[in-house]
Amino acid sequence: MEHSNIEFHPAKKMSLTEINYSLVLRGILCLIVLFSLSTIKISAQETESSDELFIKARKLAFDDKNYIKAIALTKQALIQSPDYADIRIFLGRLYTWTDKPDSARIEFKKVLEKNQGYEDLYLAYGSMEYWNKNPEEAFKIVSEGIRYNEKSESLLLLGAKIFLDLKKFEEANLTLRHLLKLYPNSTQARALAGTLGNIGSKNRIGFSYDYVYFDKQFDDPWHLGSIDYSRQTGIGPLTARVNFANRFKTNGTQLELDFYPRISNTFYAYMSGGYSGNVGVFPEYRAGFSLYANLPSAFEAEAGFRMLSFNDQTWIYTASLGKYHENFWFNLRTFLSPSSNDISQSVAFSTRYYFGGANDFLSLVVGTGLSPDNPRNNLLYNNGNTYKLKSNNISLGYRKSIKTTNILIFKASLENQQYLPDTRGNQLELGIGYMKLF
Repeated sequence: MEHSNIEFHPAKKMSLTEINYSLVLRGILCLIVLFSLSTIKISAQETESSDELFIKARKLAFDDKNYIKAIALTKQALIQSPDYADIRIFLGRLYTWTDKPDSARIEFKKVLEKNQGYEDLYLAYGSMEYWNKNPEEAFKIVSEGIRYNEKSESLLLLGAKIFLDLKKFEEANLTLRHLLKLYPNSTQARALAGTLGNIGSKNRIGFSYDYVYFDKQFDDPWHLGSIDYSRQTGIGPLTARVNFANRFKTNGTQLELDFYPRISNTFYAYMSGGYSGNVGVFPEYRAGFSLYANLPSAFEAEAGFRMLSFNDQTWIYTASLGKYHENFWFNLRTFLSPSSNDISQSVAFSTRYYFGGANDFLSLVVGTGLSPDNPRNNLLYNNGNTYKLKSNNISLGYRKSIKTTNILIFKASLENQQYLPDTRGNQLELGIGYMKLF
């Protein structure tokens, strides 16, 4: 058998140098690919406009509360459009929300250099200073903004809040009156005006007279009158009042003090006390306290107590919830009086329609039971179980300011009261009042 002439050779082996060279080439290729991908990604980002980045930043801030990423995107947008006022103002707001007021001031001042008179700038800048307990600086900023934007609802409302913080109550009231003339349906302005209704002027005097007629319960009508003087103090108004009454053909007087201290921007209180030496015409002592809270969405809550002292003390507890909506104010209140056998209660629903400032409104009250705040009937708490008997009442009121500082008050009410078991009677009240602010 003949052997083939074909020769077999072993495979040629690569040297160590050649292997290292191959690995280096592969590494370079990988780096080139990674660099290309990152460049493509960066280029894709750079193709996003400043407006698109602004929209993304707002979504991150408002929807996700991710302020850090929102700040990063906003800065990237400003690299493309450094003079874009809205974006820089938004960056200032983001710094405000993340407790970086110094950084916020830098951004706001940059906008102010080139955009004097821009409403949103003054609103954002003034709000930042107001929230950071710098009302004087906030006042300067907002005042300048209002000079350029005289009809700005947001700036006028912020200005009123700043005046309130500075205890400039009269200026706050004037600002709100102007605001409500321009925007009568402003719920926020209406709610703040309601809070300021008791503290809007440095001085106030008032007079009132009420006539109460009974068809069955009493033979003679009642006559009630009052004179009061209010003075604005550093923390709230203090009112001294003298009440007069003729009941059961007997005259009597009562001295009262009311105080509305302002605790914070959220809380204020009502404190009241009274004394009379004519028990039977008035309670010998009366006292009251309520804590009010201004809640979001123009709600107001209250909780407190009243005390009436005749031969014995009667304690009454109260709670209410109020709501401002455009030109309307709604309030639901209850009074609860615990006893050894039962809990007596009264409920009243009130509404007001404002057609001007805080002292221009029509009112309607519908309720059941007795109110210790009503001098017409609180005397009946002295008659044992009389106040536990059923009663229904309705009242109408009209209050009108004339040249701002003169206020006229008219009211009428009708009550159907069970004054004895299975015995009812009607009582009609007509009232008039006047207040002078100065």
